[in-house]
Amino acid sequence: MATVSGHGGIAGVPNFATIGGLIGAKPAVDAVAICTPPQVRGDIARMAIAAGYAVMLEKPPAATLSDFADIKRRATAKGVSLFATWHSRHAAMVPAARAWLAERVVTGGHIAWREDVRRWHPGQDWLWAPGGLGVFDPGINAFSILTEILPEQPIVSEATLAIPANGHTPIAAQLKLKTGTATLAVDLDFLQTGPQRWDIELDTACGHRLHLREGGSRLSVDDGPVQSGIDAEYPALYARFAELVASARSEADAAPLRLVADAMLIGRMRRVDAFIE
Repeated sequence: MATVSGHGGIAGVPNFATIGGLIGAKPAVDAVAICTPPQVRGDIARMAIAAGYAVMLEKPPAATLSDFADIKRRATAKGVSLFATWHSRHAAMVPAARAWLAERVVTGGHIAWREDVRRWHPGQDWLWAPGGLGVFDPGINAFSILTEILPEQPIVSEATLAIPANGHTPIAAQLKLKTGTATLAVDLDFLQTGPQRWDIELDTACGHRLHLREGGSRLSVDDGPVQSGIDAEYPALYARFAELVASARSEADAAPLRLVADAMLIGRMRRVDAFIE
């Protein structure tokens, strides 16, 4: 076991300032989890793959789709496991929501992913730099759930992105997603005060509405009883990574990142007031 950080490690565990330092020291390590900002994740992943390590990527897996495709190609060529994680897919009630929707036709819905960046991401200037995703950093969690539970994959048909005067990435975004049967409205906001919202509501042709709240941890249908489960997203991620490594397999889905990229491509940009921490 070892850590790689320029800001210190864990007491009693060897720490290296760079991934190159780890590789050069050749400790007893056969897999790495990369949890850096996305702008530098690709280069670290390529070095780890070249060294023969299995690689787990925090979300988003890379800064661009091309970067991610290159990482996947290199992992395949080297024969090492690659796991692009989407932690919200492991929220307690996501599997139940997927099973319920599998037998129904989705006709519409609304997604609200609204949180306070000052509370959850203080001092993280990389969010506003190119490749930092801005409000899509949390918003991609909603996309990861949607692409997991919807019977049909959505596409971005419209997007409006609010860019702070002193930043390069959106602080808020409104999107329309479409499938063959549904139009979904998406509301993302990084300046939410008061109660935080991580909610998905989906209407179905049979007249029932599914409510998936608190990031996928609570589920109800119409006004029925609320189902919930234990929050174990990250333990589930590492358990899944161990399974993939043991079986020499990979899991690297780009669907949530593709929705972000599409929103950036077709979105209408509007400048808003500068963000002040």
